[in-house]
Amino acid sequence: MDETSQQPGKTGLLPALTLVLGGARSGKSHYAEMLVLAHADTVGVRPVYVATAHAGDGDMARRIAEHQARRGARWRTEETLLALADTVDRWSDGSRPVLIDCLTLWLSNIMLAERDIDAEFASLLDSLTRAPGPVVCVANEVGLGIVPEQPLGRAFRDHAGRLNQRVAECADRVDFIAAGLPLTLKQPADTG
Repeated sequence: MDETSQQPGKTGLLPALTLVLGGARSGKSHYAEMLVLAHADTVGVRPVYVATAHAGDGDMARRIAEHQARRGARWRTEETLLALADTVDRWSDGSRPVLIDCLTLWLSNIMLAERDIDAEFASLLDSLTRAPGPVVCVANEVGLGIVPEQPLGRAFRDHAGRLNQRVAECADRVDFIAAGLPLTLKQPADTG
């Protein structure tokens, strides 16, 4: 995929809030990184990468290391497992783009911590809508597969679907990634 085709408009500038959805290993993180870098290069700033993953085992540690190596030193990385709204408030200042990777991992973190999911969603959505942007959120689309057998899996799928819907409703732009290819589901009317 040509990098210029991944820019959100003729200028490479992002709207205030973008949501990038896709399945596992669909290319959504790489795509979101390219969007943010195009914006950062256009305005001459260093982007912020908000990582929500926890390296709970060797496989996850390897995946995190792959993401870190791909990003390199161009990014300022902030790690947060639970305090995502506070992190958005701290780093979104209207000048530098912020990438959150990913909402789905954050959801699993708050579920495991037995946090009030409705309150956490409300706090995050409030932060995202008040952020001067640009903020790009990455999330897994988990509703296209089979119905999970276990109640916890069904609850996770349902919460993830609701979170994605709520963020998409607030977002100026929503892209769905399949096999590394973007499909724009929602975009501001004035993008080129």
